[in-house]
Amino acid sequence: MATQTRSGARRGRRIVKKNVAAGHAYIKSTFNNTIVSITDPQGNVISWASSGHVGFKGSRKSTPFAAQMAAENAARKAMDHGMKKVDVFVKGPGSGRETAIRSLQAAGLEVSSISDVTPQPFNGCRPPKRRRV
Repeated sequence: MATQTRSGARRGRRIVKKNVAAGHAYIKSTFNNTIVSITDPQGNVISWASSGHVGFKGSRKSTPFAAQMAAENAARKAMDHGMKKVDVFVKGPGSGRETAIRSLQAAGLEVSSISDVTPQPFNGCRPPKRRRV
């Protein structure tokens, strides 16, 4: 006889409220998307959001407004865990960099420092060819 499985016995992660007052906000802004991750000082992710995760698709993901919405979403989730103060680390050449920082401040997080951690190659990979439009 076949064994019976219990329906509705889905196991998932339990959401644990952390009490973290200060942390780091990492904004990765590429030409196609903007990803915002907010971590505790050890680097464990507390909340994250991206332009695609917020609901934008295609070329709208790369807009400054999409970056603003993603940063607000991540900041709100982090503030639910008690986050008040963040150090911001920005990476990438995208259009949503400044907008994301401003919306973190507007959401109620105190930004104590902003640093650009965009990796600079020592003449590494060949860049893509110029577009002829």
